[in-house]
Amino acid sequence: MNEETRDMLISWADKYNDPQYFREDPIAFPARMAELYRRGERILADIEITALIAAHLAWGRRAMIVRDSIRAMDEMNWRPYDYVMKGKYRDDASSLHRTVKWSEFADICSRLRETYSERDSIEGMDNGEIRCRIFGRKPDPRAPDKKINMMRRWMVRDDGKVDLGLWKNSDKAALLIPLDVHVHDVAVDLGLTSRRQKDIATVREITDAFAGIFPGDPCKGDFALFGYGITHSK
Repeated sequence: MNEETRDMLISWADKYNDPQYFREDPIAFPARMAELYRRGERILADIEITALIAAHLAWGRRAMIVRDSIRAMDEMNWRPYDYVMKGKYRDDASSLHRTVKWSEFADICSRLRETYSERDSIEGMDNGEIRCRIFGRKPDPRAPDKKINMMRRWMVRDDGKVDLGLWKNSDKAALLIPLDVHVHDVAVDLGLTSRRQKDIATVREITDAFAGIFPGDPCKGDFALFGYGITHSK
């Protein structure tokens, strides 16, 4: 990577790591819960559950993601922990978001109830545990786990700007870039990876490239990729 590209990525990350660009974004939902938490009106689990649900719905157009995240939060009366622990969920075959049915939402809530019956926080769970125990997916050591890595970024990064920084026992240096098709395409264009597979090895290669640009905080590079998308859509 040449110095011009490196400097451009740093500039984009600094510019777009700003709440003004994320008011209509899935992170707005755990961010709202975090405000209530800081006022003593919610617990950490409320933020975690909101982050998990918002991340799970985070595919497709942002307007649709926001609309359907609101539907999920309305169903939970904006008190996700109480809703989960009560054990009575909307459970039918109609769509919550794209191919995600309310029955899938109910299954996730049920597994969250089991999880929070055993622990106060999911911070100590690794990606495989969240993937299988909460989202109900099969084990896949090659999976990029985009949604989980995005949720981790929200909960761990602690620069006080966009991300929430509420998981105090997690190291932001260990975070992984959330990889989807768009991120992969941009990373290839920028020379951050040459791998064509959208798997965990590619995630680590892109993350390692960003670790050299943003030492100790590789997921700051996620804002650089967002900036690339903004500047190259014009």
